[in-house]
Amino acid sequence: MTLTSEKLLTADELLRLDSEGVRGELIRGVLVKTMPTGVRHGQVVVNLTILLGSLIKPRRLGWVLASDVGFLLERNPDTVREPDIAFISTQKLPLDADAPGYFEGAPDLAVEVTSPNDSPRDVYHKARMWISFGVHLVWVVDPETRTIEVHRPGQPLQTLSEDDTLDGNTVLPGFTCAVSDIFDL
Repeated sequence: MTLTSEKLLTADELLRLDSEGVRGELIRGVLVKTMPTGVRHGQVVVNLTILLGSLIKPRRLGWVLASDVGFLLERNPDTVREPDIAFISTQKLPLDADAPGYFEGAPDLAVEVTSPNDSPRDVYHKARMWISFGVHLVWVVDPETRTIEVHRPGQPLQTLSEDDTLDGNTVLPGFTCAVSDIFDL
């Protein structure tokens, strides 16, 4: 992730840049370009998206969204972030809603899958940022160490290994999966 702009941008300007092929997020108006990730990252994102979707879609609990979906978290200056996977409940976004552009607000669940060039400090701060904007559950998935950090408001950080079971807590009651299933290719 690299800072690329001195001029503060708005969410609308970021959306236009995306249509021109510029990928990135806004952090308080500053464009932070994002780079393509590797195959392992993509496989983990797909595995977890399928596992989440197998609970969420049949029960019509809400939306499972993959990377590149922006969440407009604050304005003036604007902050738009994009988790690798997100869940938005039907209470926040009805299934029949037409939702062009960015979602205004935070998802219920944000999942960040670390990339080889991510620093642990930056990923931790991004997870805490999600919590500060009202996300109820954040999973930081590390394909390299095959672990998952679970962040919840007001709760201590929990680290799960391949021998553990990941659950949806109160955000997705009934969701459980073996951590190893997320990493199995």
